Amino acid sequence: MSARGYRNLHDHLAALDGAGLLRTIDAPINKDSELGPLVRWQFRGGIPEADRKAFLFTNVVDGKGRRYDIPVAVGALAASAEIYSVGMGRPVPDIGRCWREAIAEPVPPVEVAGPACQELAFEGGALAAGDGLDALPVPVSTPGYDSAPYLTATACITRDPDTGIQNIGTYRGGLKAPDRIGLKLFMNLGQGGAAHWEKYRARGEPMPMAMVVGCPPPVAYVGPQKLPLGVDEIGVAGGIAGAPIEIARARSVDLMVPAESEIVIEGLVDTGCFEPEGPFGESYGHVNLEEYNFIFRVTAITRRRNAVFTSIISQVTPSESSVIKRVAYEPLFLDHLTGHLGIRNVRRVAMHEPLTNLRKVVVLQFAHGTPRTEIWRALHGAMSFQAPVGKYLIAVDEDIEPDNLDAVFWAMSYRANLAEDCERAAHQPLGHGPRTGASEDAALLIDATLKAPMAPVALPAREYMERAREIWERLDLPPLAPEAPWHGYELGDWSETWARAAGRAAESDWIANGERSARFRRSDVAPNRAFREEDGE
Repeated sequence: MSARGYRNLHDHLAALDGAGLLRTIDAPINKDSELGPLVRWQFRGGIPEADRKAFLFTNVVDGKGRRYDIPVAVGALAASAEIYSVGMGRPVPDIGRCWREAIAEPVPPVEVAGPACQELAFEGGALAAGDGLDALPVPVSTPGYDSAPYLTATACITRDPDTGIQNIGTYRGGLKAPDRIGLKLFMNLGQGGAAHWEKYRARGEPMPMAMVVGCPPPVAYVGPQKLPLGVDEIGVAGGIAGAPIEIARARSVDLMVPAESEIVIEGLVDTGCFEPEGPFGESYGHVNLEEYNFIFRVTAITRRRNAVFTSIISQVTPSESSVIKRVAYEPLFLDHLTGHLGIRNVRRVAMHEPLTNLRKVVVLQFAHGTPRTEIWRALHGAMSFQAPVGKYLIAVDEDIEPDNLDAVFWAMSYRANLAEDCERAAHQPLGHGPRTGASEDAALLIDATLKAPMAPVALPAREYMERAREIWERLDLPPLAPEAPWHGYELGDWSETWARAAGRAAESDWIANGERSARFRRSDVAPNRAFREEDGE
């Protein structure tokens, strides 16, 4: 770790390389037609998350033959939870606690002079003379659908004109000209930058903004996080780093920016005019079609001499943008339920990622025997924690793996009585998703936990499956990747009598079981009537 107490992007890439998590590509790669699809295969090619890498492209070109002197890093922030963990400087299990402590005890930044992010500076006529946005190797994320190269891994810094508190948000920016960007602010998602823009519009003034590309990881991770309005997020980044983030005054706008940034794009967001922006492939898995959006007029671009440009793989999930949210959101939701609401029996909060992009399907895992009232309190608490999150909320027992939707559907099928265990909550926000013409949505809450004892899961008991696996491996059969449930287990409705009968059957003594059952023949019962201990033994 450097004297500043935290890693910048260069340090982070070196750490990823040392951990075997960085793949460097020196071959020429076209940023507008090849780079995005190449990295996309890592997420759509059946590669397990644990095997995903960050990519560093050192020989970036475009379709017109231009070569760029700035390398491009993709997946370096959160292609996997392990990569995110390196950036946070914490093991994955400790990330939730790290966020909790950083939010509770932020570390104020410290101002420095002569920042690395301003080693090179381009303003005024230089922007139109080849040193503007067109000099940056901004990739096309979704070739065939996107209308422009897009800035995606941004930390957009704005300031509340009333309080002076700055906000960091991750907003997309489509290149329009060497000094103009089409900016997407989601007005319905409670973004800090949107709230600030409303205040500047009321004043009749443009909004100063700095789009930072290539932040130190603690700063980059704050941008996508949903923190309360009014929180100085650079302090939260310092809490993550365990040291004050070094900041410096921007050159052309009155904002403070991370001194260890790679590239800073300064400018003003128009509060009077809009222009068409898009199409662009969005993180909810569909293309956001062309619509009127914000205009960001660039006043200066500053950067390090050896800058690295960062981009995030988004669009259809799983993606880097979904991992960067999932790893932080899940423990924060769990902390809300257990810490703020005091529901102690919640084991996990799992947000479904593939295709649905985390916000729509949320599974809560509970300890066996959790009171029904606590389960419903948790379902409602999760639904109301963040407005865009929670269209389908499902409660399951701790024997159900929340990340395995087959297991979740299994619980929904046999442990939920929809006449009693289902609730529809109307008047919910639409959240982040494709346009459908609707003005509001609803949420569906399902309690799919056990309400009474059930018979065992119908798979061979664990000891038999483990013995069979030893045989499997001795026979040199294909490698196994066990899927839960991979062995039977009891769910409360099972007796010692039946256990003994099962043991005899496994020992080939099934005739003894037939002799036992013959003792209980009756003529006064109907077929399919349950046999219980009270029938006699």
